[in-house]
Order: sequence, then structure tokens, then C-alpha cells
Amino acid sequence: MAPHPLLARPILPTLLRLALPNALGMLATALVAIAETSYAGRLGTTELAGMALVFPFVMLQQMMSAGAMGGAVSSAVARALGAGDEARARALVFHAALIGIGAGLCFSALFLTLGPAIYRALGGSGAVLEAARGYGAVVFAGSVTVWLANTLVSTMRGTGDMRRPAIVLLGASVLQVVLGAGFAFGLGPLPRLGLPGIALGQVLAFGCGALAAFAHLRGSHARVRLVAQTPRGDLFRDILRVGALSAFSPVMSVATVLVLTRLVAGYGTEALAGYGIGVRLEFVLIPIAFAVGIAVVPLVGTAIGAGEVARARRAAWIAGGVSAGAIGVCGALAALVPGAIADFFTDDPAALAVAARFFAWVGPAYGFFGLGLTLYFASQGAGRMLAPVLAACLRFAVAAVGGWYVAVFSGGTDVGELFAVIALALVAYGTASALGIAAVRWQAAPRAAPR
Repeated sequence: MAPHPLLARPILPTLLRLALPNALGMLATALVAIAETSYAGRLGTTELAGMALVFPFVMLQQMMSAGAMGGAVSSAVARALGAGDEARARALVFHAALIGIGAGLCFSALFLTLGPAIYRALGGSGAVLEAARGYGAVVFAGSVTVWLANTLVSTMRGTGDMRRPAIVLLGASVLQVVLGAGFAFGLGPLPRLGLPGIALGQVLAFGCGALAAFAHLRGSHARVRLVAQTPRGDLFRDILRVGALSAFSPVMSVATVLVLTRLVAGYGTEALAGYGIGVRLEFVLIPIAFAVGIAVVPLVGTAIGAGEVARARRAAWIAGGVSAGAIGVCGALAALVPGAIADFFTDDPAALAVAARFFAWVGPAYGFFGLGLTLYFASQGAGRMLAPVLAACLRFAVAAVGGWYVAVFSGGTDVGELFAVIALALVAYGTASALGIAAVRWQAAPRAAPR
């Protein structure tokens, strides 16, 4: 039998070939977030503030479904195929779909029940709180569509097919932009729903994406088909033992953003505005790290399944180097010419000065962020998640404790010191991830019994 293509081809060209479609899909997702924010801004300041209260949790859902659990699904399928067990891979697709549906229902129950209290705790009140509740009620009522779409395309990625998932997500992104505008402003025959209309556009777009992925996986062209069968506990465990631990990383990422936003707010409105401009760069850079990371999951997973642990490790380090290099260059350019980004958002001199200081401190450290995030995905491929999750916890600890220390002892007068802490947290994250990968022993997956 011919060797699996992901085992026979050179690592770097294969990685880049797999990453390119992912980069287009992830970039489209980032552009959707920008488009929806602009829609909310046109609706009014109240709507924009209401969306801001809900947005971190919308991003958390996306990161958990596409990155944490999605990477675990891709890893499980890739390891099964690498071990030559196509029947197991086929069964994993069905179990992944059940997990996606279950996780989506849990997200809906959590945020439909506790969402208003969470938004209030973040400072929402009055009309802003009502706007957040209206948006959150619709967007989380449709959580199953997001989870199922991201889970199903992740099963495709586990086979090494990156083109079809990118097409599905690109199509969903275009539809989300169109429907979000249509329902928000009442374009054509669509009703004007305001902020909830933007949320409805997301729900319907991901619903269409889930249907498209389902149709492909049920068809004859699928590398591994979706076939209903009796649920098995060992297959749920194969996915969840990686996915459940992986989920701590995006939780820590969102917690880090919330803590830092609160700390920066203590330095004044201009500091918060400048910081907001600065973190936009991270939203642009994340698709690069995700694209490379998602591509390395099947490379590592297939090699682990085939017993080629050395190849799996080489793939992880090569992917980490590519991501760190690409994102590091972007961060360095932002530090050298901050106006190229900041001038796009505002002409306020005070906010621009703060943004320039942010880029000067944090820009050079973004390469470590790319390294850590990509090694997180590589660890998913190997089924060894403790080290990268601990690295994410370390980033949170450095940012929270260091930020609090600086804010208290500098009296909230020099925001540059807080930006230095943010940079230190990124360096700690990337360094700890690399040391963890080097220290943790990866093991080959059990091979399928001869048939």
C-alpha cells in the first residue's frame, strides 16, 4: 500500500501548501469581525458598546470550536489514518459531530442563562446592557451552527484536505457579511432588526456552512465519510482528552484580554483608545498562526499514527519557526512604522502616541506569540496538551500579576510600563511552549490490527 501523502512529501512545502487555504479562510473570518463592528458603529454608539460586551465570548466560542475542539478532532482523525485504521477514522467523524452538537447546546444554555449577568458584571447597564442582551440572545441561540460547522470542517482537515474547509468557511464569511448588513439595516426584502440582525446573519451563515460540510462528508468524494453508528466511549475519550484540555488555552487568552483591558482603562480614555488600536494588530496576525497551526495538526497527527515520532517533531519545529518568523516580521514592521496601522483608525494625537508606544514594546514580541500558538496546535496533533496549556496559564499570570504590580506602583501614570509587561507575557508564552515541547516525550499511536 502506498504511504500516506502527508508522510511521503517534504515537510516545509507540504506545510505551506496546507497553510495557504487556511490563511485565506482565517483572514476572511477576521474581516467579518471588522465588517460587523462597522455595522454596529453605524447603528449607534450604544449598539457598538453592547456588541463590545458580548464580543469576547463570541471569540471564545470561535476559538474553542475551531481551535481547541476542532484541533482535537483533526488530530484524532489524522492519527487514525496514520495508523492505517480507516474504520476508526470514519467512526471518529460521527462522534465528532455529536460532540459539536452537544458543545453547541451547552454554550447556548450557558450564555442564554448567565449572559445578562456576565454583561452586567463587565460594566453594562441601561441601554448598553439591553443592546448586549439582544445581540447575545440571538448569537448564542445559534451556537450549534457554529460548533457543528467548525467541527465538521475539522474532520476534513484531519484527512489533509484543507481546500474544501477553506471554501466552506469563505462562503460562510461572505454570506455572514451580506446577511448581517441586510438584517441590521433592513436591506431589500429583509426586516430591519438592528444589532440582533447582525447576530442572525452569523447564525444563518454558519448554518449554511454546516449543511455544506455535512453534504460533502455524506458524499462519495469525502476522504472519510460521515456514517451514523452506535456511539462508543473510547472514541469520545480520544477526542475529548485532547479537546477538553485544549479548551483551557482560549479561556486563558480571553481572560488575559479582559484583565489587560481593565488595567489599561485605568490610564485614561486616550490610553484605552490607543491600546484598542494596538490589539487590532493581534487580530490580523492570529489568522497567520492559526493557518500554520491548523496545517501542522494533520502533519503531526499522521506521523504519530504511523509511528514516525521524529518526523512529527520536525514538523512541529518547522511550523513554529515559520509562524514565529512571519509574525515576528509583521510585529517588527509595526514597531518601526506604527502610523501605517494606527492612522487608519484615528487622527487623535494622544491615542496615536499611545498606539506607537504599544507597537514599540509589543511588536517585537509577537514572534513569540506566533511560536507559542503554532506549537499549541502541533501538540494537539501529538495528543500532548499539558505543556502548551500551562504556557497559556503562564502568559495570563505574567500579564495579570505584572500588570497589577505596575498599575499599582506606577500610580497609573506611565502606560508604557504596562505595555512592557504585555510584551514580557508574550515572550514567556512562546518560550514556555518551546521548552514544554522539547521536554515532553511524544509517543507513537497504537497501530491498527491487520485485517
